[in-house]
Amino acid sequence: MKSVLDIRNLTIALPKGSDRPHAVENVSLSVGAGEIVCLVGESGSGKSVIAHTVMGLLAGALKPVGGEILLEGEDVLKVDEARLRELRCTRMSMIFQEPMTALNPVMTCGDQIDEVLRTHTSIDAPTRKKKIIAILERVHMPDPERLYASYPHQLSGGQRQRIMIAMALILEPVLLIADEPTTALDVTTQAQILELIRDIQRERGTGVLFITHDFGVVSEIADRVAVLRLGNLVELGPTEEVLRRPQHAYSRMLISSVPSMTPKHRDRDTAAIVVLRTDGLGKTYGGSSFFQKSRPVRAADDVSIEVRRGEALGIVGESGSGKSTVARCIARLIDPTEGRIYLGGDEVGWLSSRVLRKHRRRIQIVFQDPYRSLNPRRTVVESVIEGPMNYGVSRKEATERAKSLFEIVRLDPRALDRYPHQFSGGQRQRICIARALAMEPELLIADEAVSALDVSVQAQVLQLLDDIRDKLKLAMLFITHDLRVAAQVCETIAVMQKGKVVEYGLVADVFNTPKHVYTQELLKAAPGKGWDFAAFAPA
Repeated sequence: MKSVLDIRNLTIALPKGSDRPHAVENVSLSVGAGEIVCLVGESGSGKSVIAHTVMGLLAGALKPVGGEILLEGEDVLKVDEARLRELRCTRMSMIFQEPMTALNPVMTCGDQIDEVLRTHTSIDAPTRKKKIIAILERVHMPDPERLYASYPHQLSGGQRQRIMIAMALILEPVLLIADEPTTALDVTTQAQILELIRDIQRERGTGVLFITHDFGVVSEIADRVAVLRLGNLVELGPTEEVLRRPQHAYSRMLISSVPSMTPKHRDRDTAAIVVLRTDGLGKTYGGSSFFQKSRPVRAADDVSIEVRRGEALGIVGESGSGKSTVARCIARLIDPTEGRIYLGGDEVGWLSSRVLRKHRRRIQIVFQDPYRSLNPRRTVVESVIEGPMNYGVSRKEATERAKSLFEIVRLDPRALDRYPHQFSGGQRQRICIARALAMEPELLIADEAVSALDVSVQAQVLQLLDDIRDKLKLAMLFITHDLRVAAQVCETIAVMQKGKVVEYGLVADVFNTPKHVYTQELLKAAPGKGWDFAAFAPA
């Protein structure tokens, strides 16, 4: 097989004073024409550093100090910036993780793809538009003419990612680099994007370097797998070989951390008190504005659920299904437009802000992004003790509570005086959990609380939540689009589609005998659904 990319003994130095001397050290791998190679590893392993180095987009603080990167035999480390600009899009392209930050918000999608053609070709405007419409059709965009004139904010996440793919493929490069392109997508949209990349790769013979930490995705798409740990390549081989018979202890640890799709058996205490109950909960957005009439949007419609003490209810569904809207109504971060919310025996859905204040501590929420959840200018102890002190707890008592909570979430209490940037992503999420627990809540809402974490850190946080729930007998509302996570965390599950609960019951019943077509589609779309990774990689 002809190689389109050859990385030979690549070494990239970190700035002086870093924890280790190299971001990447003596890494060698290749990508053949028509081959997909998945690059996996935890945050900080060097995956994106390698991708950005290949593209000539490496941050100024990092320096390649050894090795070669051969793109069809040409060493991109030795060419100047002008030549790199020529190679980008024409010979190599990249799909970034977050299309909303990669796309220009003030340019239409058609103009952004057209910019690539104007820069690299001398094709006239009518021919360029015809070519753009054709590539939009190829990536399965509905109504290409309309989307050509649309702005990024007018598209869904999956559509924005398809625009990025169209832009990357418009000039038919020999190498496509995909840097976590499906991490933030729902399982059904993710399945469509993976199928699209695979189809185009086979059709055009494109070599693909696919960066991910999701082994479900790896099992679906990869021909070969390369495993990185702290900048070192520790394993490289065919997908089946690496996933079923991993040789390196680090590979075995990563693979065994992947949650199983088989629901975890849990004894449900049906006699436990009901901590949360909603009755016909609804939320409608929209209506008439000053400038125009808009059609109301039913973000949540007739949602009736309950959570008992010590158990977790999972809410799953695609983006826009109403999951987070329901969670925010329950936490009264937004006001419902209809229905009832009962916390214990108290109806809290329609309380005024003044009366609601005394109930707020009873419901706490852990958000998806721990980076934005903590104030970067405050030490973590100040973030943890703020809530209890607002409810009359003395600073001394609140600080002692923070120390004990740090032990519960398995962090060193001596680190309380540090700032958020001094912790890893997983540690920051543990701090957010400690902050929520400091209020001694009856209900903990986890809104996509592990979706941004590496698989090994995710496993640790899920085990932590399990332990906390058992120890404190907390009721938990777990919002997720990851069916594997829901299978391991929850006793009951509610499947939402377009604001409605379309299926509701015990996790084992819903997973094993799904009744609604939408639930069946979600389960079918889950990447790696046929794999039990832990069985192949005993720790």
